[in-house]
Amino acid sequence: MVNALAATNRFHYQLICPACGLVLDDDGFLLACPRPHAPALLTTRYSSRILQGNRRAPGLYRYQCWLPGRNRLAHSARTVTYQSRRLSSTLGLPHLWITFSGYWPERGATLETATFKELEVGGVLSRMPRHGFRALVVASAGNTAAAFANASSENDIPCLIVVPASGMEKMRFAHRLKPCIKIISLTGGAAYSDAISLADRIAQQDGFVGEGGVKNVGRRDGIATAVLNAVETMGRLPDYYFQAIGSGAGAIAAHEAAKRLVEDSRFGRALPRLMLGQNTPFTPIYDSWKTGRRDFIEADPDTARALTKKILATVLSNQRPPYSTVGGVFDVLRESQGDMFAVDNQEVLQAMELFERCEGIDIEPAAGVALAALMRAANSGQIGPDAIVLLHITGGGVAKRASERALFSTPPDLELSLDGLGTDGVLEKACGLFAEQNTLVGPRPQAASLTATAGQGMFRNKVIVRFHVDRP
Repeated sequence: MVNALAATNRFHYQLICPACGLVLDDDGFLLACPRPHAPALLTTRYSSRILQGNRRAPGLYRYQCWLPGRNRLAHSARTVTYQSRRLSSTLGLPHLWITFSGYWPERGATLETATFKELEVGGVLSRMPRHGFRALVVASAGNTAAAFANASSENDIPCLIVVPASGMEKMRFAHRLKPCIKIISLTGGAAYSDAISLADRIAQQDGFVGEGGVKNVGRRDGIATAVLNAVETMGRLPDYYFQAIGSGAGAIAAHEAAKRLVEDSRFGRALPRLMLGQNTPFTPIYDSWKTGRRDFIEADPDTARALTKKILATVLSNQRPPYSTVGGVFDVLRESQGDMFAVDNQEVLQAMELFERCEGIDIEPAAGVALAALMRAANSGQIGPDAIVLLHITGGGVAKRASERALFSTPPDLELSLDGLGTDGVLEKACGLFAEQNTLVGPRPQAASLTATAGQGMFRNKVIVRFHVDRP
């Protein structure tokens, strides 16, 4: 593909550490503050404090002013927001708005893999440079894998994806993937946490770069475009924001976007209350939040793995969410005066059926968790009938897409059994998937080679640290 990524030629943001206030220039891969302190999620500070939507830009690049990076992907899509009629009437919420991040062309939602993960991928791939690595390494429970595979293939970006075998059902595409995409499937009852662990090990190998998950500002600011779309459509910030969470990236992104919009001042002065759902019996964030403390309640890996197999919304199976991290889930729930909900599989199924009956489109189980949480809140009186509510449907139209498109199932390039992940040769097999492709262009950025120098930047009265990658 020629010029799949077109440079915007504008460095319009910097990274801020919320723990120590350090300001950093971005190299496209930076995931953490270099100073020694408690873990914290870097955030972006943009030169534009006003949301300036570009109506001529495609997809999520309408909001380029609040997206990191200088590149644009080919075939970028975006979400759609509309005011509900039948569902709002059924729930007794006349001011219910729905942000639909999925496949629903008739409504204007054209996310090819039918989930909001495409927004995350757009932010990540637009942020990173096109050189200095052999392959981007991504761990996923399924939806993220599909989104990265699809976008990376379209844009000729080498990507190594690690996914449990249960997530392979998501790997169906309207086109065959290019050779720059390699997929490792973990068998033998492996869970999402096992995929994360292996991906972390691979990312330490020469030429490979970890995508970073929720730590990647590109991922969070990509998701945030769904909120920007909603607020632009609604003309104001909602009182309540409902979404299901696994890692919490979507909730953190929504809160970060809301803070920028409050600073903009045209859409309201109050932050939306985050109302977040998890699927019982695997509810680590819910359990931790209900203690009222920052400490994260972590189950032992075997117990957690068994619990994740019992939930309908399997994509919500992250065992290590950034709950206690500075700027993480605990902080955004507290700052927004939000709350957590735990809903069972039966409630999820009922919510999915209700949405399709009222709105005319199928939704994914994770979206069903969000709607079930909303139903619980409405029925209990936790939110009043006059409240302005935004429900984020983070995945939908999967069945519609399958009925309208010819889809190719994609087999894995390598299968690894759970009981053999710790054995010698696993990393060699994984990295060997790219041995026949000379995809490394320039050296991989190494954290150890970063040197700091003080300098001037676009934000006054701040100490700005610029990081330069030493290249041979």
